[in-house]
Amino acid sequence: MIKLLVLIPACAGIVTFFVGSDRIRRGVLISAALTQTVLSLATWVVPPAPAMGAWLAEDPLGKLIETLTSVLFLAVSFYAVAYLREERSQTHSDFEEGFIFSNAREASFTGCLLLFLAAMTLVAVSQQLALLWVAIEATTLASAPLIYFHRHHRSLEATWKYLLICSVGIALALLGIFFLAVAATNPDGSTIALMEQDLRLNAHHLNVPWFKAAFVLLLVGYGTKMGLAPFHVWLPDAHSEAPSVASALLSGALLNCAFLGILRAQEISVAAGLAEFSGRLLLIFGLVSMAVAAVFICGQTDYKRMLAYSSVEHMGILAVGVGLGGAAVFGAVLHVINHSLAKAMLFLVAGNLLAVYRTKNTGGVAGALSVLPVSGALWLLGLFAITGSPPFGPFLSEFTILKAALDQGQTLVAVIYLSILAVILAGMAAPALAMAQGTPPEHIVPARSRSVALSAVPATLGIAVFVLGIYVPPVLTRALREAAHLLG
Repeated sequence: MIKLLVLIPACAGIVTFFVGSDRIRRGVLISAALTQTVLSLATWVVPPAPAMGAWLAEDPLGKLIETLTSVLFLAVSFYAVAYLREERSQTHSDFEEGFIFSNAREASFTGCLLLFLAAMTLVAVSQQLALLWVAIEATTLASAPLIYFHRHHRSLEATWKYLLICSVGIALALLGIFFLAVAATNPDGSTIALMEQDLRLNAHHLNVPWFKAAFVLLLVGYGTKMGLAPFHVWLPDAHSEAPSVASALLSGALLNCAFLGILRAQEISVAAGLAEFSGRLLLIFGLVSMAVAAVFICGQTDYKRMLAYSSVEHMGILAVGVGLGGAAVFGAVLHVINHSLAKAMLFLVAGNLLAVYRTKNTGGVAGALSVLPVSGALWLLGLFAITGSPPFGPFLSEFTILKAALDQGQTLVAVIYLSILAVILAGMAAPALAMAQGTPPEHIVPARSRSVALSAVPATLGIAVFVLGIYVPPVLTRALREAAHLLG
């Protein structure tokens, strides 16, 4: 079963490159996404046997990331079908000069979406660290064409920046894998296999200086892909210029895959008794990322870039949670889910606003509640959710991290953490509220003929974020505890 999780989207992606019919191609997309989600949920009932000599296997962390990715991709797929249908009806727009839709372009986009899903799934189920590195690199190659979908000079620049910066980061991560292999070499010449479980069980035999160097390289390398500051510079451009379908997956799923790479290194560090060393690094990078995001969010006039910098902030929150350790790890793992759902919802809503208002400038959008009642309401709810307001899921996970910091006596960390969250709330609320309220521009008319899926999908994600704020199912709680246990 575990091989099917990777092979189904990979094969479906290859097929869509050669399908000429829009209807069949979109049917393949939905069918593959639905099958993938069913298989992912089935692994919670019947755990799959390891494959490829245990190189592919599911542990609590991988299962959470893989299932979240599959469910999110399924939701985005329904939105994508409606989105592509709307794009085909428009040959160009004010912000996409010269954009011409074609069968080849949609085939490429759909195929890369499915290959992207296959690569992210491979990340989640990889237990061999070199294979994990290959899978994370594959996510870069599969997702880059998605950013360039509109063929604009800005999207071209964003794509190249994404490829170049992430390639440098992934090269550093590869060097970290080499260092880890050296750290796993015993004085007698025997080596510990680069399997996650083997490295955890034999962590006390690792060469400490070499492992510390390896961890730093893995943190910087995967942190670049994750969007931790100061290595985040590709993220605002890529998330802003990509179509909303891709932006939702980049922020809601891809960043989690890079984070998983860091968590694999953190698992080994905890087992080796070096949690204080690695935790301190994660804590520093996490707070710096939150602070940098706050600076750029305040006064931001591009609402998609504002959401992108919000992703930098939330990746910082994840790093802070894992760096603190203890109960904060549980909060961080829960926050992975909450952020993915909330941010995907916001990017999809941003796509609806962009399609009607034809601008990404916050000053050009007003009266969204009257022009797009459902999307306008979801935009407001999403603002409250992503800034950690009750009763939404992110409030619960962010509060768990804050409480853990106070319980550990990390008062300074708690004060900095809470202060940055307050600044970001103020920075995002002003433009977001102005976009929802007020009088729409004269040339904008209420949109009534758009596909139901364009509103229903983000609404479903919004409901999920709300439910997780007031009730976490016992099965999910157990899974979160098992995942957190691996991280100490």
